[in-house]
Amino acid sequence: MDAFELFRKLGAGAKFDLKRFRSDAERFKVVRPQKKEEPGPDDILAGIDFFGGGEHDNVSISNKQYQQDDGGEAEEDSRPVGGQPQRAEKRKQDSEAASQKMSKKKKNNKKQTQDLSVVSVSHQGSVEVEGIQWTSSVSGAAKGPSGANKDKNKFSQKRLKHLHQEKVNRIRHQNRINVHGIDIPDPVDTFEELQEEYQLNPRIIQNLRAAGFQTPTPIQMQAIPLMLHRREILACAPTGSGKTVAFCLPLLAHLHQPTNKGFRALIISPTRELASQTHRELCKLSQGIGFRVHIIDKGAVAAKKYGPKSARKFDILVTTPNRLIYLLKQDPPAMDLSSVEWLVVDESDKLFEEGKTGFRDQLATIFLACTSPHIRRALFSATFALDVEQWCHLNLDNLVSISIGHRNSAADTVEQELLFVGTENGKLLAMRDLIKKGFMPPVLVFVQSIERARELFHELVYEGINVDVIHADRTQQQRDNVVSSFRSGKIWVLICTALLARGIDFKGINLVINYDFPTSAVEYIHRIGRTGRAGHKGKAITFFTEDDKPLLRSIANVIKQAGCPVPDYMIGFKKIHSKLRRKLEKKPPRRTTIRTTPRFLMKKGGSKQSRRQRKKKEGDSTELAVTKNSAS
Repeated sequence: MDAFELFRKLGAGAKFDLKRFRSDAERFKVVRPQKKEEPGPDDILAGIDFFGGGEHDNVSISNKQYQQDDGGEAEEDSRPVGGQPQRAEKRKQDSEAASQKMSKKKKNNKKQTQDLSVVSVSHQGSVEVEGIQWTSSVSGAAKGPSGANKDKNKFSQKRLKHLHQEKVNRIRHQNRINVHGIDIPDPVDTFEELQEEYQLNPRIIQNLRAAGFQTPTPIQMQAIPLMLHRREILACAPTGSGKTVAFCLPLLAHLHQPTNKGFRALIISPTRELASQTHRELCKLSQGIGFRVHIIDKGAVAAKKYGPKSARKFDILVTTPNRLIYLLKQDPPAMDLSSVEWLVVDESDKLFEEGKTGFRDQLATIFLACTSPHIRRALFSATFALDVEQWCHLNLDNLVSISIGHRNSAADTVEQELLFVGTENGKLLAMRDLIKKGFMPPVLVFVQSIERARELFHELVYEGINVDVIHADRTQQQRDNVVSSFRSGKIWVLICTALLARGIDFKGINLVINYDFPTSAVEYIHRIGRTGRAGHKGKAITFFTEDDKPLLRSIANVIKQAGCPVPDYMIGFKKIHSKLRRKLEKKPPRRTTIRTTPRFLMKKGGSKQSRRQRKKKEGDSTELAVTKNSAS
């Protein structure tokens, strides 16, 4: 008995799944081998579910295709091994098997992409499903990844954004950058990053390197990106922190190249010396680019140069308020500001002051003269003023406020000292004592009035030191010569009023002496800010007497905030009333004359002078009496 006969006898009466084990049945000769037939195009099209009919439609297509492929073999396939016919039961079983297979395939398709099924017969006679990617699956893939991938990508993006914000916050914290506003761009660490992100002219970066700027200062790190985004800003940073470059560089980057449209950028400074310094910095940064940077020297010359008949071949103007107002009030106006795209106010708190010392009315006229709808404004200062901030919030569009460190604080690079001298005569003695001990020039000495500047100059000119004086009563040529000599080192000690306390950058000032006590904490910050600039060390000595006691507490707080030692009793002084404080700011206390001539000699000389005046009056009266008698 061979294996085939044994298989028949053992399997007699048993049901045999010919669909699943067809290859084994052909091997044991239970059924005849099936010829390999390729499905035709009609069969393929018949198996496509064009309308997504679901599981029922797929099963019916599979059954129909299976019956057509088997043809005349259906009788043998449905016959059991023992020879008993069970065709109906066999077809039912085949239908259930096909249904299960199609349901499994549909589940897999739902997990990946939506494909339509095509039924084909393999060489073994079994039914298989091949996937065809339909338009619906392509559109589904275009919508994005699956839900799990979406959540994962969303989480990773949120994580990256959080890490980036932490880095930005760390940079701002390390550099003490405080910024308030919305949609604030990130600060920049290097000038190379600034050039790559904003496509700056490489020549500007080259000029920065040549001027000695290696890395941005804190105010430059945040103010430059903001201005490059055309945002209006109010910036407050300590003295010597690089505010001039912080607004000059964005102006040059925004203007791109010279054009003959008139002035497109205007910079207002409170003093002629500060305007000259800004003009000089702009010329350095724009070297090789071709920008025409101008400064108003004389009003009559400027009226012809910038008048209506001019060729308008200029780009940037740096000036003081009064000189510009003079040109705007001409008939017709000798200055056209309708093309100004950037208006920068340097030392804004000083320019917003009211009264004789301020420029609020002039500033209002200048603001109204800039009629361009695309104008942007930026205000910079070393000290914070509440009225300036209120005005900015009311009049500027989408304002961003920047402050470096604490507001109204002195630079931490300055060693500050308070020196009690008793009386006004003790100041001159302390001054001569400093000269006798020796000092490292250059030195700036601040006094409260022009008269006292002259008096101190006449006392120190005989001390064997190179000393000079600068104040508002001197001509512009004299002031320029004094500043030039002081910069070159020909003058060791320069006596000045509050004129030079604003913005002037003298390289390497080693010592600042407040001969007269400052009238406010703001003035004190600007005075001592002439030293300790650009990271260099400096020293400031402030003389005070018994008469300066009302103002001592505010100055002591500034010194303590900067980390310098201050006696505790000064902090414990009673705070003065606001009315008295404003009165002292506008009108400083009267002080005795600075002189070394003994008082009794001054009285003696005064008595001689009074006797001469008395004799002269007596003589005049005698002559008048004689005239009357002769007339009668």
